[in-house]
Amino acid sequence: MKADRTTVPSPSGGSYTLWQLVAYMLRLGTLGFGGPVALAGYMHRDLVESRNWFTEADYKEGLALAQLAPGPLAAQLAIYLGFVHYRIAGATLVGIAFVLPSFLMVLALGWAYVRFGGLTWMQSVFYGVGAAVIGIIAISAYKLTRKSVGGDPLLWTIYAVLVAVTIITESEIAWLFIAAGVLVWFWRAPPKWFKQGGMPIAAAWQIAPGSGILTNFDLPLLTQIGLFFAKAGAFVFGSGLAIVPFLYGGVVTEHQWLNEKQFVDAVAVAMITPGPVVITVGFIGYLVAGLPGAIVASLATFLPCYLFTVIPAPYFKKYGKLPAIVAFVDGVTAAAVGAITGAVVVLAKRSIIDAPTLVLAIVTVLLLWRFKKLPEPAIVAGAAAVGLLVYPLLRS
Repeated sequence: MKADRTTVPSPSGGSYTLWQLVAYMLRLGTLGFGGPVALAGYMHRDLVESRNWFTEADYKEGLALAQLAPGPLAAQLAIYLGFVHYRIAGATLVGIAFVLPSFLMVLALGWAYVRFGGLTWMQSVFYGVGAAVIGIIAISAYKLTRKSVGGDPLLWTIYAVLVAVTIITESEIAWLFIAAGVLVWFWRAPPKWFKQGGMPIAAAWQIAPGSGILTNFDLPLLTQIGLFFAKAGAFVFGSGLAIVPFLYGGVVTEHQWLNEKQFVDAVAVAMITPGPVVITVGFIGYLVAGLPGAIVASLATFLPCYLFTVIPAPYFKKYGKLPAIVAFVDGVTAAAVGAITGAVVVLAKRSIIDAPTLVLAIVTVLLLWRFKKLPEPAIVAGAAAVGLLVYPLLRS
């Protein structure tokens, strides 16, 4: 695969090379804290608003596709942006650059976990970081809402419904994204057959809701791991922690690869490391089968999301400017941002558990609001230090 080194002038006015985009995604994967909501917000801020490498339409198409397809939202959005101007080479290199840093980090933590018998300091760090992360994703959700929903009453209605549904069910319901897109499509640019009062059976089907390192090379076990995590990547909709209940059912209950404590530690590792939260699969794979298990689990989880992004991407670009498609994407985007905002509340209920964590979350919001260029890793590091100091005092 030969990567293009040429500079691409984007319709939004900026220009960049593939390697500049890969370098950006490598940096985001290394320093980007806050989960999928925050990561999607960083991409919009940096690549659309600041550098003008992508248009608002490019971003909205990528966000809509990432919400419609199963798999981790932030990784799919990054892969789609890589595809926009550099096609398969761009999507592949960007996807690898985005995921690799966090994979290496959880691999190192997995080794330390096995070597030293647990992560006793993890609760203290997560106590502080979890609260700060809520503040980070709250600001990101606010910016996405203001940019994507605008002043359209229909989009605001869809947004509010998805916020409520996400908070009540504590999950993202995939068919609601499709229904929102169809609703806005029919409202703004209804097809001729709809105006005539008829609806082909084929169209009805299309909108129906669907919803030790290398010493233990155990091929049957690795095959089992690959099949399970491929299913997780291919059939779990939503972003970030949406995959956790599915993983719990298979890893702890069905296969009994890990116990409850190990699984909770695996989720905590994903939350305190940068990059996509779904990279917890690498930590789980390492605990189950060492380095081969980590590699197989990660590849099996991310390969479906790569394919579900690259295969439909050309059609999004080719037909994305049609009024019906624009309306559909607007509806899906409003639903997606509503679900993301609802997820902030859901996560807050788990991370803000007392007065100090509430203060940490509020201080994070105020700092990011006041200082627009304040780096999130600095906030995360400060929150971790507060957690290490305060948590033992509260539990003593």
